[in-house]
Amino acid sequence: MTQPWFQDGRLHFAVGIEDTFVPQTRPGQRALDEYDLMQHYRFWEEDLALTARSGATMLRWGIPWYRVNPEPGVWDWDWLDRVVDRLEEEQIDLIADLIHYGTPLWLEGEFANPDYDRRVAEYGAAVAERYRGRIRHYTPANEPLLNTMYCGEFGHWPPYLTGDRGFVTVLRSIARGIVRTQSAIAELDPAADFVHVEASFRFDGDLSAHPELTEHLRHRAYVVQDLVTGRVGAEHPLVPYLVANGFSDDDLTWAREHVAEPDVVGVNYYPQHSTEVFEAGVFLHGGPGELRPRVNAWTDGLTDVLASFAARYGKPVFLTETGFTGTVEERMAWLDASVEAVHELRARGVDLVGYTWWSLTDMVEWTYRYGNGAPMDYRLRMGLWALEPDDTGALRRVHTPVADRFRALARASLSATRAG
Repeated sequence: MTQPWFQDGRLHFAVGIEDTFVPQTRPGQRALDEYDLMQHYRFWEEDLALTARSGATMLRWGIPWYRVNPEPGVWDWDWLDRVVDRLEEEQIDLIADLIHYGTPLWLEGEFANPDYDRRVAEYGAAVAERYRGRIRHYTPANEPLLNTMYCGEFGHWPPYLTGDRGFVTVLRSIARGIVRTQSAIAELDPAADFVHVEASFRFDGDLSAHPELTEHLRHRAYVVQDLVTGRVGAEHPLVPYLVANGFSDDDLTWAREHVAEPDVVGVNYYPQHSTEVFEAGVFLHGGPGELRPRVNAWTDGLTDVLASFAARYGKPVFLTETGFTGTVEERMAWLDASVEAVHELRARGVDLVGYTWWSLTDMVEWTYRYGNGAPMDYRLRMGLWALEPDDTGALRRVHTPVADRFRALARASLSATRAG
């Protein structure tokens, strides 16, 4: 029997292509489809070729559910067929994001729809059936905690719920969706494996100023993964909160009896964004305009979150997103420092199997959704390749030295593994 890739002893280098899909609009809010804004639908072949040139052997890439499933029971596979064909030609191993924050336009109530978990499982099953043996790695839902916060707590994305009850409503739905989706895929393709991907949340500053809140948030950082792996028993610290905000005894029983264990736990960490700061006398808790300030915790934060997820779940961990928004020099500094930190963790015995730079190209900031400028007015300089508009409006993929450095590090890691 072939050894699973996550047990081969290698540090797998990957890149991601930003794939946020929030297609719903409302007054003052535009659709947010990063593939459209970054012109990936137009230049996808070039982007996949650049992925191969980067030295990455794996790609985190999302399927736009709302496009492949434009109506209930209707499937449009044409573009996805061509992408999967090209990935095989380029010998790139795909980790497929099934959900990256959004749902189809026809799903009324989005994540609060009572049939969401069955609808998303139907979608996952349709993908697995069509690409059995060709798509081998799945992420049922990217950053489900952040998804829950933006859709259920902040009222920022559909279904625009707010507060604790909104948070728990969306949490229940997304967690059940992950479990049902993974089960449906595994039944159709027993050889498939699953990389669960979560955002990391750290807290610094005057934590004693808000002890109950910080304790709650520390537990909440793991709540989705705890739910889908059956770890929310009666003694779990968040059970009183969940029950007070809509979880029933039946919900808790269902979560314990229906489990989706990951093969690999993915952790996303950004030094500029993953550590929130508490300040005495200041209470901030609300929408994106009221988020607590962030502190750059550099590699200390990275080491903390990767080791914590590995210890908590006893699974291989994969740094499934990291990057730095800034100059080429700043990006290269973070690339060097973060890869070194990953190698140090592996040397300490942490079962760390992969490193992902996000994103292959620059991306468009989510605030585009609320503005009225052109996509490049919201450009985030974080790619291995820059996005630069030409005279026709096409976004050219412009090489940067960060791509060379990434390729060198990826090749060095592969050579070291082979030599070992």
